[in-house]
Amino acid sequence: MASLTSVVKQCDYILKTPVLRSLFVPASKVFVHLAGYREMGLRLDDILIEETPIMQKAIHRLPNSETYARNYRILTAQQLAMSHQLLPKSKVLKLDEDVPYLTPFILEAEAEAFEKDELDNIIVVNK
Repeated sequence: MASLTSVVKQCDYILKTPVLRSLFVPASKVFVHLAGYREMGLRLDDILIEETPIMQKAIHRLPNSETYARNYRILTAQQLAMSHQLLPKSKVLKLDEDVPYLTPFILEAEAEAFEKDELDNIIVVNK
C-alpha cells in the first residue's frame, strides 16, 4: 500500500505536467462525483482508513473542534446510510468545503515514522 507521501508526490507531478493534468483532473472530478461521499456530508479525509498507527497518531493530533466536526460528519453519514437517504441538495458538501484537514497531520506522522525506522535500523561501521 502506498503511503500518502508518495501519493502527494505523484499528484504534484501530474499537476505540473500539462498533458497529464488535462487527463487526470476531469477524470478525478467524475470519480469524486460518482463516489458520493459529499452527498452524505463527508470530506475526503473522513473516508481514509483509520486503523493504522500513522492514522491514529494523525487523528490524535487534530484540534478538538476538528475532531468533533469529523465525528459529527461520520455519525451523520452513518445515520443516512442506515436510513438509505442522502442529504438535501442545499446541505451537500461543495467543492470548496472539501479541504484536506487531516492530510498535513498524516504527512507529518509518516515523516516521523520513516525517520524513526531509519534511526532504528542504522548500521554503524567500525574502521
